[in-house]
Amino acid sequence: MFFVSVVRQYERAVVFRLGRYLGTRGPGLMILLPFIDRGERVDMRERVLDEPAQRSITKDNALVDVDFVVYMQVVDGEAAIINVQNFVAAVRNLATTTLRSVIGDITVEEVLAKRDEINERLKVKLATETVRWGVQVNNVEIREIQPQQDIQAAMTRLLTADRTKRAQITESEGQRQSAINVAEGAKQAAILEAEGAREAAILRAEGHRQAAILGAEGFSIGLERIYQTARTIDANTMGLQYLDMLKQLGAGASTKWIIPMDLAALATPLAATLSGVRRGDDSAARGGA
Repeated sequence: MFFVSVVRQYERAVVFRLGRYLGTRGPGLMILLPFIDRGERVDMRERVLDEPAQRSITKDNALVDVDFVVYMQVVDGEAAIINVQNFVAAVRNLATTTLRSVIGDITVEEVLAKRDEINERLKVKLATETVRWGVQVNNVEIREIQPQQDIQAAMTRLLTADRTKRAQITESEGQRQSAINVAEGAKQAAILEAEGAREAAILRAEGHRQAAILGAEGFSIGLERIYQTARTIDANTMGLQYLDMLKQLGAGASTKWIIPMDLAALATPLAATLSGVRRGDDSAARGGA
């Protein structure tokens, strides 16, 4: 007489004969000898271990409650039955202790900021230990991290202070940039103003120079013309001009005069001319008589 059983697709049957491991059966029809063979079914599907929040202490002595899930799957039915009494409870307890060990190595800020890193470390450590139980840990996910109320309040104040600090830094940087821009603008304006004043001074100096040159040229031309005119004037004309000047001086109220030295030289030929004219007039008068 045989005992017939059906092993489902997602199951495996670990068969013992007289207490010794006989083999793993399934899926499909399985035939056992009554009272001699005994089979234990193992579910090979992936399981989700939903762990409640675990209270852990961080490296900086802060209490945090961590809620996580473990995705595991039996890959070796023989090891899952023979090497461990209850592989589900074993994985659950191992995950809890490993989580507390990982959390104890980092600070509370790192716990909140490095969730993916914690997940990976948990997965690696669990997979290393559960392989001997025929269990494969596919993933570990932390769902929620809840620090204590006082820690939350302190972190809130810290975040507020950090945001205020960044806002002040940004504002001061804006004011600094604004001051730099204003100073740069004033500098450019001063440079442009100085360049304009320099150009204006150069133009004015150039104008004065041109005016001086033209004035000098005009004065030179005037002197040249005076010189040319003076060359055509004879000594008698100059003497008459000197006499006219003496007449004007005599009409004035002054009693002292400064007579140029050239006047005597001019008066001699003038006197000779006048004497010649008088003699001519006297001779004409005597001849008429």
